[in-house]
Order: sequence, then C-alpha cells, then structure tokens
Amino acid sequence: MALLALCLPAAAFAQQQCETLDPSVTRLLQAMSSNAQQVSYSGVVTLQRGGDMQIMELSHSVENGQSTEQLSRLTGQDALVERSGHPTECMHPGHQLLRSADLFDGSFCGLASVYRFRVQPGDRIAGRKSLRLRVEPRDMYRFGHVLELDEDTALILKSSTLSADQSVLEQFQFASLDLMPGKSPEAQIAHEASHPHPHETEHLRQGIAWDLAWLPDGFMATDSAPTASQRKSYTDGLASFSVFLEPLGAAIKPGEGVARQGSTVAYTRGVLLQRRPVLVTVLGEIPTNTARMLADSVRLR
Repeated sequence: MALLALCLPAAAFAQQQCETLDPSVTRLLQAMSSNAQQVSYSGVVTLQRGGDMQIMELSHSVENGQSTEQLSRLTGQDALVERSGHPTECMHPGHQLLRSADLFDGSFCGLASVYRFRVQPGDRIAGRKSLRLRVEPRDMYRFGHVLELDEDTALILKSSTLSADQSVLEQFQFASLDLMPGKSPEAQIAHEASHPHPHETEHLRQGIAWDLAWLPDGFMATDSAPTASQRKSYTDGLASFSVFLEPLGAAIKPGEGVARQGSTVAYTRGVLLQRRPVLVTVLGEIPTNTARMLADSVRLR
C-alpha cells in the first residue's frame, strides 16, 4: 500500500499530461508493447557499452501461446541464455504501464507523466524501414532513449540510451533480421505475472523488514516481494532497478562504491539503520544520483 501511495501523485499528474500525447505515439506504443510478444523473429544484434562491443544471435519464437527466446554470443567467451515456456499473454508491471488501459482508461498516462515522446522518420536498420521514437525524461531521475521501430511490426530495431548531456551510454541494434511466420492469438487475455525471485532461497527472504521512503515518480514494484525480502525491484515501464539490503555482523567504514557499465549502475553503501549495520546496493538502468537517493531512502519498518 505504501508503494501504491507513492505512485499516486504520478498518476494524478499523468491525467493532466495525457491530453497532449500525440495519437501517433499512442498507436506506436500499443504496437510496440503487444507485437514484441506476438512476432517470431531471429537475427544478429550488436550491443555497445562504451568501448565494449558484443555481437550476439537472438531468436524469439511464438507457438501455441508460448514464447521461447535464445541469445548466444558470437564474440568473446561462449555464452547461451534461453527462456522457454513463457506465456505470451503474461503481463508484467512494465507491460501494464506500456499497455495502461487498466490504469488510465487506455491512454499512456503512466509513461506520459515522466517522459515526453516524439515520432520522427527513422533510419534504415537491418534492411528495414523504421520510425524513430524519441523518449525524453521529464526529470533527472531517469535516462532518455531513442528507439528505431520497424514500420511493419513496431519491433525495436535499434535502441540508444542517452545521458543528461545526450551522450550514448548503451546501444542495441539489429545487424540482420528475419521475420518468421507465426499465428497471433485471436484474443488477448492478460494474466498478472507472479514469478518468484530467481535463485532467491527462503534463507535470503528471511531478512529484516524495510521499505523505501522515496521513489521517483512513475516507478512501481515489479512484484509483491515480502517486506523482509533482501531484494525489491521497480520499473517505470522503460527503466528498472533493484534495491538489495544485506544485514551485516559489524559496521563497515563510511563510504560508497560505484560501478557503471553502459546504462547500468551498481551503487553500494554501508549504513546504520536503527543502530543495525546493513549494506545497501542499488542496481539498475538509472543515473548514479538516483541510485544514491534511493540508498538514502531505505528505512527499517
């Protein structure tokens, strides 16, 4: 309930902003959100973070209402990631914000309250025509994005994450793309996703009860994690982050640690909360100052 209350001011502001949201942006967001799960495709993609460039092969197939994804690295050390048996109608909080009909009468107010959108002619990516969607943050707590969307399917052909000075932090792009035939379901039925935290044992869940006293507008919890869970995750529909709280046996020296790779930051700090030493870690696609403010807002319940 506390998290819901934190999100309500953004919702109220969003309803004022929705009247200025261009209908072309709404249609593009709707297509991007729904087609991403319904279209089968494969291709070669590049991921650039600073001076690091990785080339990978990506495939996404849909059959009988289930999606399967496979990602394999073609450069550097071999790595293969596969996800299978995921219902295409499964709706996560991020999808809810993109497809926010249940929240704000079919408009995209949840995102419009914290981002500005502009549609422009796009470049030719992987041999396909695209539309460019510029996503500009309304505050300093999140990054901007430039998305090149396929004109026919609204799949993201290229995605660039921008810092406040407009420098590119991270860029994903299809070098080649093959669309595979697939049958879209005749009806869409939304089911709330309720997945357990991966690799989180009951021992890890039995921490101390805590919460955040502050969240940037527009962010909501991605799941119903217990109050004593050592990890809680949040999203605004485009960006996401997790906050970890680890009880310590003894206090550590004051200070903070910051590591960044592309758009992802890892921020750590040892603090005393009600005389209890804990280690707070914030990991996500957010600016460093946002991560610092989130760590400052951790409170024991």
